[in-house]
Amino acid sequence: MTATYQEHGDIAVITLDNPPVNGLGHATRSGIVDGVNRALDNAAVKAIVLIGSGKGFSGGADIREFNSPKVLQEPSLHTAIRMVEGASKPVIAAIHGMAMGGGLELALGCHYRVAVAGAQIALPEVKLGILPGAGGTQRLPRVLGLERSLNMIVSGTTVMSEKLAGSKLFDQMIDGDLITAAVAFARSVADHRPLPKVRDLRVDMPNAEGYLQFARNTVRTVAGPFPAPLKCVDAVAATVTKKFEEGLAYERSLFLELVQTPESKALRHAFFGERAASKIPDVPADTLLREIKSAAVIGAGTMGGGIAMNFANAGIAVKLLEMKQDALDKGLATIRKNYGNSMKKGKLTQEQFDKRVGLISGTMSYDDIAAADIVIEAVFEDISVKETVFKKLDEVMKPGAILASNTSTLDVDKIASFTKRPQDVIGTHFFSPANVMKLLEIVRGAKTGKDVLATVMALAKKIKKTGVVSGVCDGFIGNRMVEQYIRQAFFLLDEGCLPEQVDKAVEKFGFAMGPFRMSDLAGNDIGWYIRKRRYVEKPDVVYSKIGDKLCEKGRFGQKTSAGWYDYKPGDRKAYPSDEVNQLVIAHCAEIGVERRKISDEEIVERLVYALVNEGALVLEEGIALRASDIDMVYLTGYGFPLFRGGPMFYADTVGLPNVLRSVRKYANGHHPEAWKAAPLLEKLAAEGSSFN
Repeated sequence: MTATYQEHGDIAVITLDNPPVNGLGHATRSGIVDGVNRALDNAAVKAIVLIGSGKGFSGGADIREFNSPKVLQEPSLHTAIRMVEGASKPVIAAIHGMAMGGGLELALGCHYRVAVAGAQIALPEVKLGILPGAGGTQRLPRVLGLERSLNMIVSGTTVMSEKLAGSKLFDQMIDGDLITAAVAFARSVADHRPLPKVRDLRVDMPNAEGYLQFARNTVRTVAGPFPAPLKCVDAVAATVTKKFEEGLAYERSLFLELVQTPESKALRHAFFGERAASKIPDVPADTLLREIKSAAVIGAGTMGGGIAMNFANAGIAVKLLEMKQDALDKGLATIRKNYGNSMKKGKLTQEQFDKRVGLISGTMSYDDIAAADIVIEAVFEDISVKETVFKKLDEVMKPGAILASNTSTLDVDKIASFTKRPQDVIGTHFFSPANVMKLLEIVRGAKTGKDVLATVMALAKKIKKTGVVSGVCDGFIGNRMVEQYIRQAFFLLDEGCLPEQVDKAVEKFGFAMGPFRMSDLAGNDIGWYIRKRRYVEKPDVVYSKIGDKLCEKGRFGQKTSAGWYDYKPGDRKAYPSDEVNQLVIAHCAEIGVERRKISDEEIVERLVYALVNEGALVLEEGIALRASDIDMVYLTGYGFPLFRGGPMFYADTVGLPNVLRSVRKYANGHHPEAWKAAPLLEKLAAEGSSFN
C-alpha cells in the first residue's frame, strides 16, 4: 500500500506515501478507500485526516501509470473522491508542500481543508492539453469564485496557499506542526452535522454570462492552436448553467474529447520526453556526483556572458575569463544591462540583482580560475583555438575539475585528446541566448566519465535547462539535423521560392521562425564558415551556393542590418529585400534552373521531412538515445511547434509509410542525393511501426 492508516485517539490519519510527490496511482487510491472504510467501520473514530508524507499532500496523478490500464482501474480517482465526499464522518485534507491536479481535486472532495503557508496550489492539466477530469472545474469555482478559479484553470498557474487564505478553499491556515493542528481541527468539527460539501455551494457572480463571453474572447486570442483553454472555459461555465452532477458529466465528456486530440498527445509526449531525457541507460541513478560550487567561463562574448548568467541565477559563483580588458569590461557591462532590464520589467528585485551580479567576477588570468569545479569554454568555433584553450586548462585546472566545451559542431573526442584527462572532458552546447534558451545538448565523448555525465545532467536541471545527451558527430543532434533543413531551404530558392514564401509557409505550420529569419538572427556568416569547412571535409555533398553569394555581399543578418531581409536600425522586423530577391533569380539563371511555382505544402514537407530523415540516421547511429530526445532538442532549441510534438513525433502522427513515400518522391527532384531514405525509416515504415 502507498497509503498508511493510523489512529490518533479518536481521529484516523491516512497518510499518502508514494514518493516523490504522492502521486495518486492505483495503490494509493486503494489505500485511501480502504483507510476511509476502516475508519467508518470503527465506532471509536470520530473524524478522518488525509495528509501527505514527505514533500507535500499530492502532486496529482501518478505519471508512472499514464498510458497504462492502471489509470482506469478501480478504485478510480472519481471513486476515491466520491468515497471521501460521501463519508458519514468528517474528512479533513491537511495540505503542505503541494496540492496539484488530482491532489487538489481530492482535497476539494473532502469536507474540510487546512493548510500551511508555502503550499503550491494548482490545476495544471491545461499544460498537458487536457482539463481537470475529476471535478476540479466544478468544485474550484464553488470555493474561489468564477473569475479566480477560471484564471487558475485556464493558465494552469500555481498559486501559493497563503494567497488563498480567507477563501472557502481553506477552513484554517496552520502555523506550526501540521499533523498536530490537523488532528486538533478534526476533533473540533467531529460532531458537526450536516457535513459541508463543496458540491452544495453555489457560484454567484453578477452578469456571469457576460463575464464568461469576455473570458472566451480573451482566451481565444491567446490559446493559439491549443483547444484545451477554451474547453476549460466551457467546463467552468457549467458551474453556472448546470446542476453539479450534470456539470461533472460535462467536464468528463470534455476531458475524454481532449485526451484524444493531437495537441494533447503532443504535449503529453513532450512532458514524458523531458523526463526521459534525464535517464541515461548505462549510468546508474545512484552514481556519485562531483560537487559544483564554483564555475568558470572562457570568453565574455554573447554566449559566454549568457552561460555565466545561468550559474549566477542558480546561486553558483562564476569567473569570466577574457584575454583583453576591454572585451572583459564589455562582457560584464552586458550582463549588468541584461539583469537591469529584468529588474525594470519586475522580474528581479534589487536584492536579487545585487546577488546575481555579485556572483559574477572577471579575470584575465587562467590562474584565477584554477580552483573552479567546472570550466566551460565559449571561444571561437575553430579546432585550433579550442586546442590552445584546452591545453592551457589541462595545465592549470585542479584535479577532478570538469572541462566542458560549448562547441556546436566540433569533435569532442578530438578536444578531449588535447588533455591528459579525457575522462573529465564533455560537451555542453548551450543555445543562444544562453540565459534564455532551455536546451542544453550534453555531448558525451568516448572517454567521458559516467560521473561527469551524471553531474552535468544534474547541473542542467539546477540551472533550469532541459539536458539532452548526444553522442559525438559533426553537429551533434540539433545542428546535424538542421543542416539538412537549411540545405533544403536553399534548394527551394534555387527552384522557385523567395525567402519570404519559405518562412511564411513554415511559420504557418507553427515554427517560431522560418529558416531565413532564423539565419539572419544567428548570423549568416556562421553558416558560411561551417559550409566552407564542409566543402573541404565533405566534397561529395552538394550545397546551393546562394547562401555564399549572400555572404559575399556582407549581408550577415540583423547584426549588419542586411541578410536575407533588410533591417532598420533599432527594428528587428524583417523587410523583404529586392536586392536579395534579384540575387536569387539571377542565381537560378546562372545555374540553368527554370523557376517553378512551389506550394506551401511542398515547402513544409521538404523542410520537416529532411529533419525526420536525418533524425532517423541520428537515432540509428546511437547519437541520440531515443526519438523523444530528438524531439526535445527541437522543441526547446529550434522553435519546432510544441503542438506538433517535435519532428519524430510529428512523423509518427503523419504515418511513417506516408513520410517515406514523400521522401522517395522528392528523391526524383533536382537533388536525389539529399533524399536517400534512412534505413531505420524504411524498416519502421515496412513494419507499420513508429519512432516513439
